[in-house]
Amino acid sequence: MNHWTLEKQRDALRRREISPAELLHAHQERIAAADPHLRAFVRVFENPTGAEGPLAGIPVTVKDSFDIEGVPTLTGSLYRLGHKAARNATAVARLRAAGAVILGKTNCPEFLANYETDNAITGWTANPWNRERTAGGSSGGEAAAIASGCSAGGIGSDGGGSIRVPAHCCGIVGLKPTPGRVSAAGHFPEIAHPGGLLGVAGPMARTARDVRILFDVLAGYDPRDPFSAPVPLRDDPPQRLRIGLLEEPADPAITAAVHAAAKTLTGLGHTIEPFAPRGRERAIAVWDFFFNVLTDELKRQVIATAPEKAHWTGLELLREPPAKPSGLEVVTQLAVRDKMRVAMLEQMADVPVLLGPPCAIPAWRKQERPGPFVETMAAATPWNLYGFPALVLPFGFTPDGLPVGIQLIGRPYEEETLLAVACHLEQARGPFPAAPIPPYA
Repeated sequence: MNHWTLEKQRDALRRREISPAELLHAHQERIAAADPHLRAFVRVFENPTGAEGPLAGIPVTVKDSFDIEGVPTLTGSLYRLGHKAARNATAVARLRAAGAVILGKTNCPEFLANYETDNAITGWTANPWNRERTAGGSSGGEAAAIASGCSAGGIGSDGGGSIRVPAHCCGIVGLKPTPGRVSAAGHFPEIAHPGGLLGVAGPMARTARDVRILFDVLAGYDPRDPFSAPVPLRDDPPQRLRIGLLEEPADPAITAAVHAAAKTLTGLGHTIEPFAPRGRERAIAVWDFFFNVLTDELKRQVIATAPEKAHWTGLELLREPPAKPSGLEVVTQLAVRDKMRVAMLEQMADVPVLLGPPCAIPAWRKQERPGPFVETMAAATPWNLYGFPALVLPFGFTPDGLPVGIQLIGRPYEEETLLAVACHLEQARGPFPAAPIPPYA
């Protein structure tokens, strides 16, 4: 039952075909067997309990960047070892209020500053499909836990692909919502201005239908999140839409998956047409300014307090210090970002969904880091800069058996449209194979 979808687990519990205790025990056994080989978990809770609600009895996990009251939020860093959260992150509180059973917290790179999940506390998280390959980052522990059947679903965060790239690497589904649609209050590093223009909290699971179930629980206004807006949930049945096809450089297996998805969508009655985003050539540099240039100085200040605590990822990703950005430069870059966002909204006025690759490569070997990562992840980062929702759905394999995903992008606050298209596409694709469950002897 570990690889049952979240929806199937929920329905089996409601029909009393299994008990919450049986479902919990099955997941605890799976964690005990698999996690020593995957290192997906930072902490496993011994006696987790749930409550009544739409997710009653469902075992879920939480990325270790979200606060759980009384528990450290380490975010992969030795600098955080003395931390203890005073209250639950809003996303955690909503999962618990819905009755979900939180099994544990999942691994991430130090300060979430890498597309590979590795740190000096828990170590490197392996991909369940091939333990020589990465699970991606920064929500790599969450993706590995879900793909391996240790968890039915959970919550990650994404400032430049950190939900979508691990989902792609591990063959699961991940949604990056519009900023504020799912509260990021209680996340560390804090998702506030200006970085909160990029970073969001979002659900991850094995199917798009499961992600929709989690989204319905997690979405909603929260005064603790400065980006939150009172946007009601909507039913959005599949419609025949104009969908823009993004032809971007990617591994042949990823390109093949994108074209297969386009063909499937055409068969479902959607109109697929080429889409060439205008102004994208500046998007990566502007995203890099907000995600890296503004935060590098803060990282240096932290590292200077105790250099011996800095893991290799924290050091290696720091570039030579440029001149500190001035206030005028920050305001100018914000204005550039706003103009780019308006231009993209205008271009998508009659094209509500885009289809393209999630990134340029499949799951790579441990610490291989092929190519400049900013360029390698260029299919993911602009949508953080614009604040548009985006979703990754598994849709194929490399010749050596690694899963690859496709990315769907929507307009702000139109997550329901994106999820409807993903569910429609998922149904036509058919069940995606589960990650193999080796004995881990």
